[in-house]
Amino acid sequence: MAAGAGPLPGRVDRTGTRPEVSKETGSSVTALPGSSRPAAAPAPAAPQRVLSRLARGSGVMLPPFVVLAAVIGVWYLVTYAFLAPRRRFLLPPPHQVVTDGFLDRATRGHIFSALGGTAHVALVGLAIAFALGTVFAILMNQARWVERSFYPWAVVLQTMPILAIVPLIGFWLGYGFWSRTVVCVLIALFPIVTNTLFGLRSVDSAHHDLFTLRRASRWRRLTRLELPSALPAIFTGLRISAGLSVIGAIVGDFFFRQGDPGIGRLIDDYTRSLASGPLFAAIIVASLFGLVVFWFFGLLATLTVGSWHETGQRPPR
Repeated sequence: MAAGAGPLPGRVDRTGTRPEVSKETGSSVTALPGSSRPAAAPAPAAPQRVLSRLARGSGVMLPPFVVLAAVIGVWYLVTYAFLAPRRRFLLPPPHQVVTDGFLDRATRGHIFSALGGTAHVALVGLAIAFALGTVFAILMNQARWVERSFYPWAVVLQTMPILAIVPLIGFWLGYGFWSRTVVCVLIALFPIVTNTLFGLRSVDSAHHDLFTLRRASRWRRLTRLELPSALPAIFTGLRISAGLSVIGAIVGDFFFRQGDPGIGRLIDDYTRSLASGPLFAAIIVASLFGLVVFWFFGLLATLTVGSWHETGQRPPR
């Protein structure tokens, strides 16, 4: 190396630092050890940012559509390769489901009208289950004797076959709207209780010590510390119970056939009449409604706690 020449770019000197090359003079400048000056990185151009966002969006949206295309392909294969023409009513092809269930105006009207009744029952039941579950979880967190008294019965309620007690609910409350709502509450209650109680019990002990030093009351500790810290767990239980509430409403429709018809009652009618196209359309609509409710509470959780809680942050890649 010639005298007076600087170190070659890309080489590491004896101090373990990599020299930087000045853009103006072309000479190398070595960053001092411990220097806080970050390495300058060129900002990506606007087209590159757009392409990067499109790539991330396609990475999120493309896989579900690929799976959907595979399911439809397998569906066609089973219908035309494994079922005889006289047995294809057991699994009609997807285009027949669309034609008989969604393009027929009368059938489409019946399905979405029934979906409205089921949605009403499911959302009312979910709201009641959320209120009761949150109150019970707070009481169990505040007093151990309440937990020892009621939590075992909550477990029993969860493990009890719901189909075994649905007829009893009909005997006691009739066969209308409130009977179906009670079924939704019984199915959706336990996840809210357990997740809320878990969130209330998971507060950092250092934060509890801080509130103790400040001589905070129980109410202030609950409203300023425990409930905000438990929000991620509460939303997790709410998302689980949202899907269960839809299932409870459909189960109630199967048994309680009075009042406004729900989509469960419509599915039962299509099954009895062997109308396989409308039957599959009603099942698809009920499933999509459950997905929409689940995604709605997931979005609500992201908007509520995503800006300050680690569960809403994107993990590093």
